[in-house]
Amino acid sequence: MAYDYEQFKADVYKLTDIDLNSYKEKQMKRRIETLFKRKGHSGFDTFIDAMRKDKELLAEFVGYLTINVSQFYRNPEQWVYFEKEVVPYLRGKFGDRLRIWSSACSTGDEPYTIAMILAKYIPLNKVEIIASDIDDAVLAFAKNGVYSEKSLVDLPKDLLAKNFTKVDATHYAISEEIKKHITFKKNNLLKDNYDKNLNMIVCRNVVIYFTDEAKDGVYRRFHNSLVKDGLLFIGSTEQIIRSKELGFESMETFFYKKV
Repeated sequence: MAYDYEQFKADVYKLTDIDLNSYKEKQMKRRIETLFKRKGHSGFDTFIDAMRKDKELLAEFVGYLTINVSQFYRNPEQWVYFEKEVVPYLRGKFGDRLRIWSSACSTGDEPYTIAMILAKYIPLNKVEIIASDIDDAVLAFAKNGVYSEKSLVDLPKDLLAKNFTKVDATHYAISEEIKKHITFKKNNLLKDNYDKNLNMIVCRNVVIYFTDEAKDGVYRRFHNSLVKDGLLFIGSTEQIIRSKELGFESMETFFYKKV
């Protein structure tokens, strides 16, 4: 029997704990085929064998699979709304002791952005910010906290000046004061446990790659992790179609409240 994509998915799960059955198949299969052809392989069978032997190739595959596209202040209008409306809402409902989870945080741009904005209004020692991702490489990058000028292009100048130090002609390092208030950890949204008693969860531009069933499962678990009236902040290409059925109501485009 010829080795096929079904067997490849099973073998990837054994190697990485990533369940490709939860991703939209046509889209993901095409992405993987593009990668293995670029690496000189003619099929899924030789590609999986190569990844078993080459840890660097396997790490590259995981990074490619999880589509790590991130940038500080991505979709600026949403971050303006976060600062002007969401931060006052959270403080009004819950006070300054906040627990926020940046899930699928990629290279850390998002949780650091949250911390920089909150620091304008709340002492960060009162706030717990958890940041997670499935990819070890991007977590290591995030913990290091050095970013290219390109990834900071949309960041307001006051936040850049206050929270970054230039380390060379094209790179900036986030301040230790911001860095020390983020807890980074590995988490697989499709498999691992979620933190509880959260005031806000941020999950942007990730579940769009999941099947509808997997997507609903993630949203239900987010609902269980949030306190009453807690908020879910999603991506600019997303909407929760069955939000009421899943226990959410829209507060504003891309922001949903647990009900």
